[in-house]
Amino acid sequence: MKVFGYAVIAYAAFLSSTVWAIVFLTGPIDGPATRPAWAALPIDAALLLAFAVQHSVMARAGFKRRLTRLIPQPAERGTFVLAASLLMVALFAWWQPVPRVIWQTGSWLWVVYAAGWALAIGSTFMVDHADLVGLKQAYRHLRGQEYRPPEFKERWLYRWCRHPMMLGLVVAFWATPRMTAGHLFFAVAGTAYIMVGIEFEERDLRSRFGTDYPAYEKRVPSLVPWRSRR
Repeated sequence: MKVFGYAVIAYAAFLSSTVWAIVFLTGPIDGPATRPAWAALPIDAALLLAFAVQHSVMARAGFKRRLTRLIPQPAERGTFVLAASLLMVALFAWWQPVPRVIWQTGSWLWVVYAAGWALAIGSTFMVDHADLVGLKQAYRHLRGQEYRPPEFKERWLYRWCRHPMMLGLVVAFWATPRMTAGHLFFAVAGTAYIMVGIEFEERDLRSRFGTDYPAYEKRVPSLVPWRSRR
């Protein structure tokens, strides 16, 4: 019961940080400034780096093996989700805006912004949302059932794009009617990390799914569905 309760708390943190992220990118990221750009950007870079390091290190199999020597196996994913959520909260709370305007255009970009988030969130349900956030592992532990990782399947948009969730996030990072220097820094850094993170993730997926995943890579583009399925 404790493991499941822990997973529920982690999921609540995930939901809260996701809502905050959606709100954060619509305005708070842009200002007002509390310090000059030369002082703000190093703080923002450190916050982004902390999130990137946590996400990359805790997602690796070697770290997971070490972590589960200290905590129950069913709590591992929830711990990852909780740590990522808390670092997101820290990022938003301590972000230092740099409000110099880079571009300003029509409000129609909010529609694209909403579509990006809809794609990112919806993509988690096209695979196994409960498994992704750690609830499935904890629930099976609560019921005394064996946990089995999801099998490799090409579902919905994953038949056209290997990482629709990441595509949605990239769209959300960039789709703003008013792009400030601070927002641009966030978008560039976030997009760069996603590209690097995909490489790490796909290395793990090749190891996990064997020959199925390399064949999938040959058929389906990574982010932009620029070619039709064969």
